[in-house]
Amino acid sequence: MSYYFAIVGTQDNPLFEHEFGTSKQGGDGQPRFSEQARHMNQFIVHSSLDIVEEAQWGGGQMYLKCVDKFFNNHVSCLVTGGNVKFLLLHQPTTPVSATSTRSSTSIGANPTSPQTEEAVRNFMLEVYENWVKAIMSPFYRANMEVRSPVFRQRVAAAGRKYL
Repeated sequence: MSYYFAIVGTQDNPLFEHEFGTSKQGGDGQPRFSEQARHMNQFIVHSSLDIVEEAQWGGGQMYLKCVDKFFNNHVSCLVTGGNVKFLLLHQPTTPVSATSTRSSTSIGANPTSPQTEEAVRNFMLEVYENWVKAIMSPFYRANMEVRSPVFRQRVAAAGRKYL
């Protein structure tokens, strides 16, 4: 499965972006987005912001699960207390069949399974903890892009650990 992770600020500006692939079940951690899909990732994630803003006021929870689907891409979201949105676009390795009667428990095969949702939730919460540590820096200003290589390494490590 390939992943595109973005942190979007309160003014809908991108604060952080990272692409990675699955490290589970023999994956090498490299994203497998096609060149055309790679250019569409930002648009897919930003188009789901309207749905996220509707959903965030409905339940009162930070983690909103899978909020949007665009062809074979699924978007999961976590909204912080400061209204910063963590969006994870995940693309399964094989297309999910709606006519299939068997449900796979593989994280890469079924992006809406409970196991996948739990893995994505754990990933988001770990990144959120690292996010809080990064923005507590006295040099960080609200809605400023995060360029810290340490933060990028910690996001990559969380991706390897959970996804």
